[in-house]
Amino acid sequence: MTTSATPTTDAAAFMAARDALVASRTDYDAAVGSFEWPELSDFNWARDYFDHIAKGNDAPALHIVEEDGTEAKLSYAELSARSDQVANYLVDHGASRGDRILVMLGNEVPLWETMLAAIKIGAVLIPATTLLAGDDLADRMTRGAVTMVITNATGVASVTDLDPALVDGVVRIAVGLDADGWVPFAGSHASPTDFTPAEATTPTDPLLEYFTSGTTAKPKLVQHTQASYPVGHLSTMYWLGLQPGDVHWTISSPGWAKHAWSCFFAPFNAQACVFLYNYTRFDGPTVLGVLVDKGVNTLCAPPTVWRFLIQEDLGSYDVALRELISAGEPLNPEVIDQVRSMWGITIRDGYGQTETTAQIGNPPGAELKPGSMGRPMPGYRIVLLDADGAEADEGEICIKLGDDRPMALMNGYADDEDKTAEVMRDGAYHTGDVGNRDADGYITYVGRADDVFKASGYRISPFELESALIEHPAVAEAAVVPSPDPLRGFVPKAYVIVAPGHEPTAETAASIFAFMRANVSGYKLVRRLEFADLPKTISGKIRRVELRGQENDRPDEGARNGSEFLESELR
Repeated sequence: MTTSATPTTDAAAFMAARDALVASRTDYDAAVGSFEWPELSDFNWARDYFDHIAKGNDAPALHIVEEDGTEAKLSYAELSARSDQVANYLVDHGASRGDRILVMLGNEVPLWETMLAAIKIGAVLIPATTLLAGDDLADRMTRGAVTMVITNATGVASVTDLDPALVDGVVRIAVGLDADGWVPFAGSHASPTDFTPAEATTPTDPLLEYFTSGTTAKPKLVQHTQASYPVGHLSTMYWLGLQPGDVHWTISSPGWAKHAWSCFFAPFNAQACVFLYNYTRFDGPTVLGVLVDKGVNTLCAPPTVWRFLIQEDLGSYDVALRELISAGEPLNPEVIDQVRSMWGITIRDGYGQTETTAQIGNPPGAELKPGSMGRPMPGYRIVLLDADGAEADEGEICIKLGDDRPMALMNGYADDEDKTAEVMRDGAYHTGDVGNRDADGYITYVGRADDVFKASGYRISPFELESALIEHPAVAEAAVVPSPDPLRGFVPKAYVIVAPGHEPTAETAASIFAFMRANVSGYKLVRRLEFADLPKTISGKIRRVELRGQENDRPDEGARNGSEFLESELR
């Protein structure tokens, strides 16, 4: 691979840290013992690192395959040049350092071009799923202080449906279509291929702001810097086990932090190829055929995908896979065993948050312990703190701050200083998750300290769904908990007390389901609803632990009783 230009001092320090991890890929003790976060002064990852390794580099950087067989494939050199064109185009339409750009795109080439361009400009990216609509979208526009939107046909429709006052003065750029009031993204192809920023960026400049669900009244706005994700994802690269030249596929939807983790920063840090296959409906044999035909050798997928895949005859597919990774939520041990028996490869998992990169994990070559997330990743000092703040073998998973603070930790919550102070208290960042550690330092996930859960890999906030539910006139009170599902892992279920004048009937349930479909994004729809009293503490708080226990004992399919209704049956 050719890198004709001399890297900057910052870039050289970054690449030295990267090379040390690649060299210690299968030696955990050496990686942890020798790794240090690079010291940076004016580092811009896209310009100082990506453009440097892209010069004269014809190795594939991005490869996207569609269901109909069409493909898009860009080399490192081509992607570098295209991102310069997009950067010039965005600047020509008003983008500058510090501006907030809402990006709602699917797995399509303009997403990667835009992310690199924004980093070069010093603009702040607010990634969002194309499923975002209505109040959720309006909230991001308002609290994100968005000055530019870049989206495709799906997002154009959602933005058009907003109150015009929300988008007044916002530059709107459309990918793949011409629409009134929108600037065509295709125009960027006429822009110059050399970009010079008007202002230099610093490592502490904001770069990414992610909205993430929580138990408070509104989603948190996680802010990362020009260093925390680009450089911080060296730990993710190490956990995934990526090497130069790998073809890496992470099955993930854009708009969520995991997509930036494993479809952007980590593989590019390793100088691997990011591979994506876009499908409208998951089909095991097709996905397995793609793995074989496209030479994918590292695969990261959520548990839902692994549960689908083990229904196929995996051994009949001549895959080139070296690394298998699961992420998003704990994976059932029986799934790991079945994959190992058919492919001879053990699925490795790990742990991190939108607020961080990979904190804990099972890297290649390390001993694996059933049920364990692994050990702290290089650059992270993890402690488990009990209720009194003392270190313990079981407690809240926390990251040491001070001299031990990892470069990969978020800057804070962009619009909530109190929440930032709450999680950064007493010399540690508090994840809100509980784990236990054995004598060898392996950490096992115990559970969430609050009630946030994941359904099909997406974080779900019960508070958000309950707030929407009680806006329906038939709902007096509601509690949302995870309900086990054989394929999705969990789906949101609502326990509802009906308001006076309404009856707990199928018609009422159908009305509530329809209301939710119209008022929340599709990825967090309530899929089950049961009319029932809510167990409460003496102080009046809902005992969700009892409701979760009921759900864990429910049948795998169908309604649990005559008062439970399924969204799929009442459309």
